[in-house]
Amino acid sequence: MKALLLSEYSHLEIRDIAKPEPGAGELLIAVAACGICGSDVHGFDGGSGRRIPPLVMGHEAAGVVERVGAGVTRFRMGDRVTFDSTVYCGACAYCARGEINLCDRREVVGVSCKEFRRDGAFAEYVTVPERIVYGLPAEMEFAEAAMLEAVAVALHAAHLAAMDPDGTAVVIGAGMIGLLTMQAALALGWKRVVVADVDRTRLAMAESLGASETLLASGEELARQVKDLTDGHGAGVVFEAVGRDETVTAAVDAVSKGGTVVLVGNITPEVTLPLQKVVSRQIRLQGSCASCGEYPEAIAMVSSGQIRVKRLITAVASLEDGAGWFARLHAREPNLMKIVLDPRLAPGLASGLDSGKAEARL
Repeated sequence: MKALLLSEYSHLEIRDIAKPEPGAGELLIAVAACGICGSDVHGFDGGSGRRIPPLVMGHEAAGVVERVGAGVTRFRMGDRVTFDSTVYCGACAYCARGEINLCDRREVVGVSCKEFRRDGAFAEYVTVPERIVYGLPAEMEFAEAAMLEAVAVALHAAHLAAMDPDGTAVVIGAGMIGLLTMQAALALGWKRVVVADVDRTRLAMAESLGASETLLASGEELARQVKDLTDGHGAGVVFEAVGRDETVTAAVDAVSKGGTVVLVGNITPEVTLPLQKVVSRQIRLQGSCASCGEYPEAIAMVSSGQIRVKRLITAVASLEDGAGWFARLHAREPNLMKIVLDPRLAPGLASGLDSGKAEARL
């Protein structure tokens, strides 16, 4: 089968590799859409240490069931499906408590590291366990379905904060996860969700998707503006969706006493923590890892329009054009959000979006 292979760091190429076979309890899925995640871009150059070549990356995917392995009961050939990126064992103490994202034997589709290696969905076919697969509504386009993994991540983060409909929530970072977290918070009942970033274009996107207010600020100035908006108290909840020293510090400075900072971004493995501010102001620091069963909720919210994803898709392109899109994303080209790769497309036939409507069938 055709696959986009990370053959060495910073080098992607189309390779013909063996088509996988579904084992017991697994599905073989013909991939129809797979989004390029920010974690793929960070892994592309070896920076994250979680994309060790050779590897087929890609975990934000959807497609059609091609074959089922022994013991599969919930799906059959021809079903339209998506799947979680987390492969959990279903047997450890964390899985028994429903905390599948904390599974002791957790693996991630399209990731290779010291602990495990599992090829992903930048290919014509991928195999995944039945327990992480979800059926899709007939009206949901595959490119939209490829966004569900990120939507589930955003919903998980939003659920981790105590909901106060009359309070103020702040999202730092208007990238993909930040914009989805903003929409998730609004959908779950927050009336006022403020988004902060240093990119005017991304803040304009946040406004178009329903942000209560936007702040073109960072660092101390960001914290000052948040306090101005909240009568000097700070926000009850701050979602940090970047993962750098300066944004984590800004989140701590912008949150109210007794408030919660939900840490979603993880670009850097370590940050400097303003410990005395956290302790003396009794701030809760809440990490948010992947998702934990939010897929049905994500499907329902995207289907109903409560969370809008089409506006966030910059282009749908072929696997052959994937290396070029990776290079542009890695170079941080302005105004790029989500790129979705479709193995069914011929090279050079990338489609854009016009007022939320795809120019080509997605």
